[in-house]
Amino acid sequence: QEQLPAASDAELRGLDGEIAARSGQLQALQQSCRHMEAELKDLNSSMTTPEIAKEIEALRKDCASYTEKLERIKSATNHVTPEEKEKVCREQQLYRREWRRRKRMATELLDAILEGYPKSKKQFFEEVGIETDEDHGVVLPATT
Repeated sequence: QEQLPAASDAELRGLDGEIAARSGQLQALQQSCRHMEAELKDLNSSMTTPEIAKEIEALRKDCASYTEKLERIKSATNHVTPEEKEKVCREQQLYRREWRRRKRMATELLDAILEGYPKSKKQFFEEVGIETDEDHGVVLPATT
């Protein structure tokens, strides 16, 4: 740098001003670049026209099949009458109540036997061959 001529204060101020202007331009261009990259990312992640056309066609087919299914259901003559539905619900309630009653009776009977039994409940069930609802993952339906 000693071989180069020294710059005057005016030249240095001019160069500083040019640096500041270029820095401003750089920031503006970087901001513009970021904006364009974000827009490109959005465009790349969106569907293309042929993809949208395929999606629309698939949705139209689904809609047509659902409309056809709805029409078949509406035109069906084997609808369940409210009386039949009520009858089935009453029967289910009766069977559920009976299931609870019988399960409670069996549990009370087994508990009475187990009071005098020297081994554990699990061992007793294995020896006698008792299978519980819980062994098979069966849950009593909730009341409605």
